[in-house]
Amino acid sequence: MGELCAADGGTHEARMRLAIDEARAALAHDDVPVGAVLIDGEGKVIGRGHNRREERGDPTAHAELEAIREAARERGLWRLDGTVLYVTLEPCAMCAGALVNARVDGLVYGALDARAGAVQSLFGICTDTRLNHRLEVRGGVLEAECAQLLRDFFRRKRA
Repeated sequence: MGELCAADGGTHEARMRLAIDEARAALAHDDVPVGAVLIDGEGKVIGRGHNRREERGDPTAHAELEAIREAARERGLWRLDGTVLYVTLEPCAMCAGALVNARVDGLVYGALDARAGAVQSLFGICTDTRLNHRLEVRGGVLEAECAQLLRDFFRRKRA
């Protein structure tokens, strides 16, 4: 996708910082700090989300799905072509599948998820040529900062 390729490192970092702000919002209700923003082709945020599983008692209330749902409401369409999702943690299988099904064009994520990541770590859902849609993917944007948020959260939970 042109938008993803054209964006420079500074643009990716600025947008990832918006996702990090969303991740911090999850801490207010003791959810795992993962945040996401969905950006349209003009650089406008059309969807935001952070984990709300604990708050809502909903196993599907992941940051990515929250952002996708908001963007679909904003557009009035389920097709989110021409968009790029920025998320602080590599998406799981459910979220990666939702990105494919929503026809999102690009994904930029921060930290890898060795236990549940379905974009690079365990599976390659977003780039699997057997599926009817594929995303351009870039990982590791502000990876250290994204990973530190998670480490701090789980360190507090275990204490």
